Amino acid sequence: MTAGPLAGRRIVITRAQRQSGGLRERLEQQGAEVVLLPTIEIVPPESYELLDGALRLPQQVHWLVVTSANAVRVMGERLAALGLAVQSLAQLRCAAVGPSTAEAARELGIAVEIVPERYVGEALAAALADRVRGQRVLLVRAAVARDVVPDALRAAGAAVTVVDAYRTVIPAGAVERAKAIFGAASLPDAAVFTSGSTVMHLLDVLRDAGLAFPGEVACVSIGPVTSAALRDAELTVAAEAETASLDGLVNACVRLFAR
Repeated sequence: MTAGPLAGRRIVITRAQRQSGGLRERLEQQGAEVVLLPTIEIVPPESYELLDGALRLPQQVHWLVVTSANAVRVMGERLAALGLAVQSLAQLRCAAVGPSTAEAARELGIAVEIVPERYVGEALAAALADRVRGQRVLLVRAAVARDVVPDALRAAGAAVTVVDAYRTVIPAGAVERAKAIFGAASLPDAAVFTSGSTVMHLLDVLRDAGLAFPGEVACVSIGPVTSAALRDAELTVAAEAETASLDGLVNACVRLFAR
Protein backbone atom coordinates (compact mmCIF):
# COMPACT_ATOMS: atom_id res chain seq x y z
CA MET A 1 0.00 0.00 0.00
CA THR A 2 1.42 3.40 -0.94
CA ALA A 3 1.44 6.46 1.29
CA GLY A 4 -1.06 9.08 0.26
CA PRO A 5 -3.93 11.28 1.39
CA LEU A 6 -6.05 8.22 2.24
CA ALA A 7 -3.33 6.42 4.20
CA GLY A 8 -4.77 4.73 7.27
CA ARG A 9 -8.35 4.88 5.93
CA ARG A 10 -10.41 1.74 5.39
CA ILE A 11 -12.90 2.19 2.57
CA VAL A 12 -15.62 -0.26 1.53
CA ILE A 13 -16.42 -0.71 -2.16
CA THR A 14 -20.02 -1.81 -2.72
CA ARG A 15 -20.11 -2.16 -6.51
CA ALA A 16 -20.10 -5.44 -8.44
CA GLN A 17 -17.02 -7.64 -8.02
CA ARG A 18 -16.14 -7.63 -11.72
CA GLN A 19 -16.23 -3.81 -11.76
CA SER A 20 -14.30 -3.15 -8.55
CA GLY A 21 -10.78 -3.38 -9.94
CA GLY A 22 -10.41 0.14 -11.31
CA LEU A 23 -11.87 1.77 -8.22
CA ARG A 24 -9.84 -0.39 -5.89
CA GLU A 25 -6.63 0.45 -7.73
CA ARG A 26 -7.34 4.17 -7.61
CA LEU A 27 -8.12 4.13 -3.88
CA GLU A 28 -5.06 2.07 -3.08
CA GLN A 29 -2.90 4.48 -5.09
CA GLN A 30 -4.08 7.16 -2.65
CA GLY A 31 -3.06 4.99 0.31
CA ALA A 32 -6.44 3.54 1.32
CA GLU A 33 -7.02 0.04 2.63
CA VAL A 34 -9.83 -1.28 0.44
CA VAL A 35 -12.50 -3.66 1.69
CA LEU A 36 -14.65 -5.37 -0.96
CA LEU A 37 -18.32 -5.91 -0.22
CA PRO A 38 -20.05 -6.45 -3.58
CA THR A 39 -23.74 -5.73 -3.08
CA ILE A 40 -24.76 -6.29 -6.68
CA GLU A 41 -24.04 -8.93 -9.27
CA ILE A 42 -24.82 -8.39 -12.94
CA VAL A 43 -26.90 -11.28 -14.32
CA PRO A 44 -28.85 -11.79 -17.56
CA PRO A 45 -32.43 -10.54 -17.87
CA GLU A 46 -35.32 -12.97 -17.79
CA SER A 47 -35.03 -13.12 -21.57
CA TYR A 48 -32.88 -11.57 -24.31
CA GLU A 49 -35.78 -11.80 -26.77
CA LEU A 50 -36.61 -8.07 -26.84
CA LEU A 51 -32.98 -6.94 -26.93
CA ASP A 52 -32.08 -9.43 -29.66
CA GLY A 53 -35.10 -8.42 -31.69
CA ALA A 54 -34.13 -4.76 -31.48
CA LEU A 55 -30.54 -5.49 -32.47
CA ARG A 56 -31.69 -7.51 -35.48
CA LEU A 57 -33.86 -4.64 -36.75
CA PRO A 58 -32.02 -1.40 -35.94
CA GLN A 59 -33.52 0.28 -38.98
CA GLN A 60 -36.81 0.47 -37.09
CA VAL A 61 -35.48 3.14 -34.69
CA HIS A 62 -33.76 6.50 -35.03
CA TRP A 63 -32.05 6.88 -31.64
CA LEU A 64 -30.18 4.50 -29.35
CA VAL A 65 -30.06 5.63 -25.72
CA VAL A 66 -27.83 3.79 -23.24
CA THR A 67 -27.81 4.48 -19.52
CA SER A 68 -24.88 2.38 -18.28
CA ALA A 69 -21.63 0.83 -19.42
CA ASN A 70 -23.09 -2.56 -18.45
CA ALA A 71 -25.88 -2.08 -20.98
CA VAL A 72 -23.30 -1.34 -23.68
CA ARG A 73 -21.24 -4.39 -22.71
CA VAL A 74 -24.28 -6.66 -22.98
CA MET A 75 -25.20 -5.18 -26.35
CA GLY A 76 -21.74 -6.09 -27.61
CA GLU A 77 -22.10 -9.62 -26.27
CA ARG A 78 -25.52 -10.08 -27.88
CA LEU A 79 -24.34 -8.69 -31.24
CA ALA A 80 -21.55 -11.27 -31.19
CA ALA A 81 -23.96 -14.06 -30.17
CA LEU A 82 -26.28 -13.13 -33.04
CA GLY A 83 -23.44 -12.92 -35.55
CA LEU A 84 -24.08 -9.23 -36.16
CA ALA A 85 -21.45 -6.55 -36.67
CA VAL A 86 -21.63 -3.35 -34.66
CA GLN A 87 -21.67 -1.53 -38.01
CA SER A 88 -25.30 -2.64 -38.31
CA LEU A 89 -26.07 0.11 -35.76
CA ALA A 90 -24.13 2.78 -37.66
CA GLN A 91 -27.22 4.65 -38.84
CA LEU A 92 -28.49 5.16 -35.29
CA ARG A 93 -27.92 8.40 -33.44
CA CYS A 94 -26.70 7.59 -29.95
CA ALA A 95 -26.98 9.30 -26.57
CA ALA A 96 -25.25 8.15 -23.37
CA VAL A 97 -25.97 9.16 -19.79
CA GLY A 98 -22.35 9.97 -18.92
CA PRO A 99 -18.71 9.75 -20.00
CA SER A 100 -18.12 6.20 -18.77
CA THR A 101 -21.12 4.94 -20.73
CA ALA A 102 -20.09 6.99 -23.76
CA GLU A 103 -16.55 5.60 -23.59
CA ALA A 104 -17.89 2.05 -23.48
CA ALA A 105 -20.08 2.76 -26.51
CA ARG A 106 -17.19 4.25 -28.47
CA GLU A 107 -14.95 1.31 -27.58
CA LEU A 108 -17.65 -0.96 -29.00
CA GLY A 109 -17.65 1.12 -32.17
CA ILE A 110 -20.77 3.23 -31.67
CA ALA A 111 -20.47 6.96 -32.29
CA VAL A 112 -22.00 8.93 -29.40
CA GLU A 113 -23.67 12.21 -30.30
CA ILE A 114 -24.99 13.38 -26.93
CA VAL A 115 -23.61 13.21 -23.39
CA PRO A 116 -25.36 15.60 -20.99
CA GLU A 117 -23.39 18.00 -18.81
CA ARG A 118 -24.91 16.41 -15.71
CA TYR A 119 -24.64 12.64 -15.71
CA VAL A 120 -28.17 11.79 -14.60
CA GLY A 121 -31.27 10.55 -16.37
CA GLU A 122 -33.09 13.87 -16.03
CA ALA A 123 -30.29 15.72 -17.83
CA LEU A 124 -30.12 13.07 -20.55
CA ALA A 125 -33.86 13.37 -21.17
CA ALA A 126 -33.63 17.17 -21.26
CA ALA A 127 -30.76 17.05 -23.77
CA LEU A 128 -32.81 14.82 -26.07
CA ALA A 129 -36.25 16.41 -25.66
CA ASP A 130 -35.99 18.81 -28.62
CA ARG A 131 -34.50 16.16 -30.91
CA VAL A 132 -36.78 13.16 -30.57
CA ARG A 133 -40.27 14.44 -31.38
CA GLY A 134 -41.76 12.02 -33.88
CA GLN A 135 -38.71 9.77 -33.60
CA ARG A 136 -38.44 6.14 -32.51
CA VAL A 137 -36.07 5.61 -29.58
CA LEU A 138 -34.51 2.36 -28.34
CA LEU A 139 -33.55 2.62 -24.66
CA VAL A 140 -31.25 -0.14 -23.40
CA ARG A 141 -30.94 -0.31 -19.62
CA ALA A 142 -31.08 -2.44 -16.48
CA ALA A 143 -34.28 -4.17 -15.48
CA VAL A 144 -36.31 -2.28 -12.85
CA ALA A 145 -34.50 0.99 -13.61
CA ARG A 146 -36.07 4.39 -13.00
CA ASP A 147 -38.59 5.49 -15.63
CA VAL A 148 -37.42 9.13 -15.72
CA VAL A 149 -35.85 8.90 -19.18
CA PRO A 150 -38.54 6.96 -21.08
CA ASP A 151 -41.36 8.98 -19.47
CA ALA A 152 -39.71 12.29 -20.37
CA LEU A 153 -38.95 11.21 -23.94
CA ARG A 154 -42.52 10.04 -24.46
CA ALA A 155 -43.73 13.39 -23.10
CA ALA A 156 -41.47 15.04 -25.70
CA GLY A 157 -43.25 13.15 -28.49
CA ALA A 158 -40.96 10.16 -29.00
CA ALA A 159 -42.03 6.54 -29.42
CA VAL A 160 -39.83 4.75 -26.89
CA THR A 161 -39.03 1.03 -26.73
CA VAL A 162 -37.40 -0.02 -23.47
CA VAL A 163 -35.40 -3.27 -23.38
CA ASP A 164 -33.66 -4.86 -20.42
CA ALA A 165 -30.02 -5.77 -20.97
CA TYR A 166 -29.33 -7.15 -17.48
CA ARG A 167 -30.55 -7.46 -13.89
CA THR A 168 -28.79 -6.77 -10.61
CA VAL A 169 -29.05 -9.27 -7.76
CA ILE A 170 -27.37 -9.62 -4.37
CA PRO A 171 -24.31 -11.90 -4.60
CA ALA A 172 -24.01 -15.09 -2.59
CA GLY A 173 -22.04 -14.59 0.61
CA ALA A 174 -22.81 -10.88 0.91
CA VAL A 175 -24.55 -11.24 4.27
CA GLU A 176 -21.59 -13.03 5.86
CA ARG A 177 -19.17 -10.42 4.48
CA ALA A 178 -21.35 -7.61 5.80
CA LYS A 179 -21.35 -9.15 9.28
CA ALA A 180 -17.55 -9.40 9.22
CA ILE A 181 -17.16 -5.78 8.07
CA PHE A 182 -19.95 -3.91 9.86
CA GLY A 183 -20.36 -6.19 12.86
CA ALA A 184 -16.73 -5.88 13.91
CA ALA A 185 -15.44 -3.68 16.74
CA SER A 186 -13.30 -1.71 14.29
CA LEU A 187 -15.49 -0.15 11.61
CA PRO A 188 -14.37 1.11 8.20
CA ASP A 189 -14.00 4.85 7.70
CA ALA A 190 -16.19 5.10 4.62
CA ALA A 191 -18.28 3.23 2.08
CA VAL A 192 -18.41 4.33 -1.55
CA PHE A 193 -21.54 3.96 -3.65
CA THR A 194 -21.69 3.98 -7.45
CA SER A 195 -25.45 3.64 -7.98
CA GLY A 196 -28.76 3.66 -6.20
CA SER A 197 -28.78 -0.13 -6.53
CA THR A 198 -25.63 -0.44 -4.42
CA VAL A 199 -27.31 1.63 -1.72
CA MET A 200 -30.53 -0.35 -1.59
CA HIS A 201 -28.82 -3.73 -1.88
CA LEU A 202 -26.40 -2.92 0.93
CA LEU A 203 -29.29 -1.99 3.21
CA ASP A 204 -31.03 -5.25 2.29
CA VAL A 205 -27.84 -7.18 3.08
CA LEU A 206 -27.39 -5.42 6.42
CA ARG A 207 -31.01 -6.08 7.36
CA ASP A 208 -30.55 -9.78 6.60
CA ALA A 209 -27.40 -9.66 8.73
CA GLY A 210 -29.33 -8.14 11.62
CA LEU A 211 -27.39 -4.89 11.37
CA ALA A 212 -28.04 -1.23 10.60
CA PHE A 213 -25.70 1.01 8.66
CA PRO A 214 -23.42 2.56 11.28
CA GLY A 215 -23.52 6.33 11.47
CA GLU A 216 -19.79 6.49 12.07
CA VAL A 217 -19.10 5.25 8.53
CA ALA A 218 -19.05 8.05 5.95
CA CYS A 219 -21.11 7.57 2.78
CA VAL A 220 -19.43 8.79 -0.42
CA SER A 221 -21.55 9.01 -3.58
CA ILE A 222 -20.64 9.05 -7.26
CA GLY A 223 -23.37 11.53 -8.17
CA PRO A 224 -26.74 13.15 -7.43
CA VAL A 225 -28.94 10.13 -8.20
CA THR A 226 -26.91 7.94 -5.86
CA SER A 227 -26.92 10.72 -3.26
CA ALA A 228 -30.70 10.91 -3.52
CA ALA A 229 -30.92 7.15 -2.89
CA LEU A 230 -28.76 7.57 0.22
CA ARG A 231 -30.93 10.40 1.51
CA ASP A 232 -34.10 8.45 0.74
CA ALA A 233 -32.63 5.71 2.96
CA GLU A 234 -32.07 8.36 5.66
CA LEU A 235 -28.29 8.12 5.34
CA THR A 236 -26.04 11.19 5.34
CA VAL A 237 -24.04 11.96 2.22
CA ALA A 238 -20.60 12.87 3.56
CA ALA A 239 -19.19 13.63 0.10
CA GLU A 240 -20.33 13.53 -3.53
CA ALA A 241 -18.14 13.28 -6.60
CA GLU A 242 -17.94 16.50 -8.60
CA THR A 243 -17.88 14.41 -11.79
CA ALA A 244 -19.67 11.06 -12.00
CA SER A 245 -16.58 8.94 -12.59
CA LEU A 246 -14.23 6.71 -10.63
CA ASP A 247 -11.65 9.49 -10.45
CA GLY A 248 -14.35 11.86 -9.23
CA LEU A 249 -15.37 9.37 -6.54
CA VAL A 250 -11.79 8.94 -5.33
CA ASN A 251 -11.28 12.70 -5.31
CA ALA A 252 -14.41 13.02 -3.16
CA CYS A 253 -12.87 10.62 -0.64
CA VAL A 254 -9.64 12.61 -0.63
CA ARG A 255 -11.52 15.88 -0.05
CA LEU A 256 -13.57 14.32 2.72
CA PHE A 257 -10.61 13.10 4.72
CA ALA A 258 -8.54 16.22 4.09
CA ARG A 259 -11.01 18.24 6.15
